[in-house]
Amino acid sequence: MAPQEVIVDDRPVRLAARDHGGAGSPVLLLHGLGGTLLHWDAVAPLLTGAHRVVAMDLRGHGLSGDGPWEWEAVLDDVQAVVDHFGLTAPLVVGHSLGGMVAVRWALRHPDGPGIVNVDGLRSAETAPEHYAGIEPDELTPLLAELKSLFDAQAEAMARPLPEAQAAMLPSRALRTTDEGVYARPDAELAGQIRYDPYFQDSVAAVAGIRCPALFVLATENLPGLPGRVGDLMAAQRAGVRRDLLALTADRPHLRVLEQAGSHAVVAERPEEIARAVLECDGHRADLS
Repeated sequence: MAPQEVIVDDRPVRLAARDHGGAGSPVLLLHGLGGTLLHWDAVAPLLTGAHRVVAMDLRGHGLSGDGPWEWEAVLDDVQAVVDHFGLTAPLVVGHSLGGMVAVRWALRHPDGPGIVNVDGLRSAETAPEHYAGIEPDELTPLLAELKSLFDAQAEAMARPLPEAQAAMLPSRALRTTDEGVYARPDAELAGQIRYDPYFQDSVAAVAGIRCPALFVLATENLPGLPGRVGDLMAAQRAGVRRDLLALTADRPHLRVLEQAGSHAVVAERPEEIARAVLECDGHRADLS
């Protein structure tokens, strides 16, 4: 069947979801910062042969309503979607920011079937000790360059989008006002998330996970990074890998998969991401 759009509006923050159908145990898909449930459109059909699949717009994103970024409230949003669709004990799959939500979901549901976290353990802007392979005297100017880049993006988010840029984005990712068209989330919410300590680093929280968890780590830079920011992103990934492998070494229920691709790996490699999800539940599928 064609995916069905659903609005869950019996709560303080309206939530938009897409029911992809399918048979089998439930899977709930969570997108990253600035994304929408459309992020999973290439992956979801690859899962419906083995799973009932639902994707949702996180608060402040897509067609969902606005609300402050409070992690427990966001988990309550996820629970509301789970309850609405009757998804008993779903496998929660999250990319980037959605992966951080999935980690906290795992902590809330230690007896659940587990989570898949796709490249969602640290933001690009994190503490200096979380980067690996760059000397401190090199790291300081690179962090300053990265901060300038994100500051410029934040300033742009506070202004209406140029018409040509807005035309390139799905309408679901936009909000229209009398002043013009803006990207979602708004600049205030994006700034709140940007400086949230858990968004900057959720690796330490992994040690508390008791249910099965798979961590998919991208191995490449996003294309087109300016200056030496690419070197910094490689160091960020190296730091995540170092610290995550140290945490998972004596925890067999926590697995790490290194996947060719950039932080946009869900869009770049939907078949590989779907295969990783299927194998978490013991399924084997030829997606080639």
